[in-house]
Amino acid sequence: MTKLNGEQSPPFEVMEPAEWRAPIIFNSPHSGSVYPYDFLTASRIDLPTLRRSEDSFMDELISGLSSRGYPVVRVNFPRSYVDVNREPYELDPRMFSGRLPSFANTRSMRVAGGLGTIPRVVGDGQEIYRERLSVDDALGRIEALYKPYHRALRRLINKVHQTFGAVIVVDCHSMPSIGVSRDEPRRPDVVIGDRYGTSCAPLLPDMVEITMSRLGYSVGRNKPYAGGFITEHYGNPASGLHAIQLELNRAIYMDERRRERGPRFAQVAADFAALADALASVPFGDLGPFQAAAE
Repeated sequence: MTKLNGEQSPPFEVMEPAEWRAPIIFNSPHSGSVYPYDFLTASRIDLPTLRRSEDSFMDELISGLSSRGYPVVRVNFPRSYVDVNREPYELDPRMFSGRLPSFANTRSMRVAGGLGTIPRVVGDGQEIYRERLSVDDALGRIEALYKPYHRALRRLINKVHQTFGAVIVVDCHSMPSIGVSRDEPRRPDVVIGDRYGTSCAPLLPDMVEITMSRLGYSVGRNKPYAGGFITEHYGNPASGLHAIQLELNRAIYMDERRRERGPRFAQVAADFAALADALASVPFGDLGPFQAAAE
């Protein structure tokens, strides 16, 4: 992929530590800000509006963790172009000029909301494209970007699992400080998503809540975000595969309107490091085998 200023940028990066401290992978799938030129020219909205969908700076908040002994994965292309936190083929037929393949999931709730693998809208509901896309364009993006990312993530997960006998994927996101609905209560500083207790052992969200609360953050669980495809797909606690999603309120580390780092940015990054170390102190033998409770 290419940056707007012409510099080359890889689609995603996997930063493994020189010395591994614990089987914990920190992943930032939605902070990418490298916008392909053809995507910008096809869009009916400008770049600042497209960027509202980004988890801005989340990759920077966790980037220092690789030097502390934890692998970090970050995606550089924007989620508005391809969203890796979806099934591979959640596609909206209204977006395309041709017929989608029969294996496409056209009826998911995320597709209905315009937020499939190839999103139709940005986060605040504005339509992205001037015209319909070709099906080949969508499938090409999935082959070139989505699938290589998930192959790399799966390889890393398998490597960690084989080495340590367990793995924890911490999927790192950020959320707008105010919800779309006026009826939604004030959002906490951090929302833990564990798919209502099915994607990881309960010890992990408990540790996150205890640690972040001690550091002065307000913490919620599973509302309004319980975890997306990555949390659901890679979390299999009975097999020693644990996945947990963290949503950080953007107001605590950035100016949402100007899209700039805020005065607390360095402190929030330091607190993420403290959280990583707290998770590393968990006795991994206590994590499983764990059978998720029936829904």
